[in-house]
Amino acid sequence: MRSSSRSQIRAKIWLVPLTTKMKVKNIEISIGKIQLLCQKYHIHKLALFGSVLRDDFNHNSDIDILVEFNPEHIPGFIKLHQIQEGISQLFGGRKIDLVTQKFLNYQIKDKILAEMEVYYVAKR
Repeated sequence: MRSSSRSQIRAKIWLVPLTTKMKVKNIEISIGKIQLLCQKYHIHKLALFGSVLRDDFNHNSDIDILVEFNPEHIPGFIKLHQIQEGISQLFGGRKIDLVTQKFLNYQIKDKILAEMEVYYVAKR
């Protein structure tokens, strides 16, 4: 029964070719590779926010990423670090600040949620 529910969940996720790319400021993003990473680590939603979306982004800037995990697959600290490293590789080795909505600074949470750009959502 468990493998059946997994295949049902996978069937609901939208897919694009691995070669589909889009550009955010000066960074090229492989949407297909982001999808695979999100599926591997049970990420329900992935969004970019912060300087990567603004004109003040430069070669020294880190990339701020907001993720929402499937409730039944919340990662521990070690897995979270692996996810951060995997995302960093997709962005050419840049430093990644990975955060969940629960841990957003309450003083800037509303601004982040209003300005973020979502790049992956798994359908429920």
